[in-house]
Amino acid sequence: MNENVYEQANRSVITTRAFDTLSLIGLVLLFVVMLFPLLMVLTNSFKSEAEYAAGGPLTLPQSLSWESIRIMWNRMDYSIKLWNSFSISVLTALLAIIISLFNAFALGIGKVKGGAFFLVFFLLAITVPQDVLVYPLYYFFKLIGLYDTRFSVILTLAVLHSAFGTYLLTSVFSVTFPRELVEAALIDGCNKLQLLFRVVVPISMPSLSVLFVFFFIWTWNEFFLPLVFLVSNDNQTVPIAMALARGERGMAVTTQSAAALLGVVPCIIFFFLFQRTLTKGITAGSVK
Repeated sequence: MNENVYEQANRSVITTRAFDTLSLIGLVLLFVVMLFPLLMVLTNSFKSEAEYAAGGPLTLPQSLSWESIRIMWNRMDYSIKLWNSFSISVLTALLAIIISLFNAFALGIGKVKGGAFFLVFFLLAITVPQDVLVYPLYYFFKLIGLYDTRFSVILTLAVLHSAFGTYLLTSVFSVTFPRELVEAALIDGCNKLQLLFRVVVPISMPSLSVLFVFFFIWTWNEFFLPLVFLVSNDNQTVPIAMALARGERGMAVTTQSAAALLGVVPCIIFFFLFQRTLTKGITAGSVK
């Protein structure tokens, strides 16, 4: 009897170790597949065109050549494009969080009538393709004088992102938010705004931080709406400048790699700066 138990336990341990080993190998292979394009962009960005023609894309650069990056920096007016992308992403994320917070406070904590209907409405809004909204928004912004301004992109993306933010925060407020704190705050004499900013916001800060990171990255990578609404060179963002740079430089792979590197590096830096915030927001509960 003891021998059978020992054999079963030994088999279980072997099976667990084999599964862990296979999982680790799979994760390493997935990591290599995901990292390979970035490594190609990084190595080819520091090659000269002659070195790329002689060695191809898979060879390491013999010396670091900053010529392609310097060319793309000047051709793209990268400083202006970087500021445009950064300002649009930050303002969009903040505005989307504010809209999501007020909506979710009314639906999740305020328990307004018809809350389930509004939540379904926001779920459907997430699925609406941007192409459907382009023509009416184009004429609307033309009419009110916001076309070819950063505010047109900020307002549009903030409203679109707030649909997801409202759904997420409403789920948090309805399920995991401690109702005892709400009742205690109301008994102590808090009004609705005090309840929101002094109780709900501090407790929900991890979830709000996660939304900020998501909204920032989504807005930074947005291409279609800025392409339609931002036609002047001084208002364009980094993804648009990358696409236009490819047309200007033809098929020069080194300059295209440099443009891609300049476009992705700020987003990677932002992610690493807020990595702890993102991890805490995902793992933390609503109650401190």
